[in-house]
Amino acid sequence: MAVEHQTQQHRFVWQAAELALLEYTIAGDTINFTHTYVPESLRGQGIAEQLVRAGLAWAKAENYQIEARCWYVQKFLK
Repeated sequence: MAVEHQTQQHRFVWQAAELALLEYTIAGDTINFTHTYVPESLRGQGIAEQLVRAGLAWAKAENYQIEARCWYVQKFLK
């Protein structure tokens, strides 16, 4: 599986039997990562980290100012 960026829905997803996702909002030149969710059946496999790393890499490549309302994403910004 690989991370897919669904720009219309403002999210990065990992699609398996269930959907894991990283959601964001954009306001001007700022992106805010708002929510990360991984179903229980997929937890412990590093999927959330892959979603966050893909989202942050994309945001940096697009020159967005990065904010995170999501506590999990905040860990990567320190």
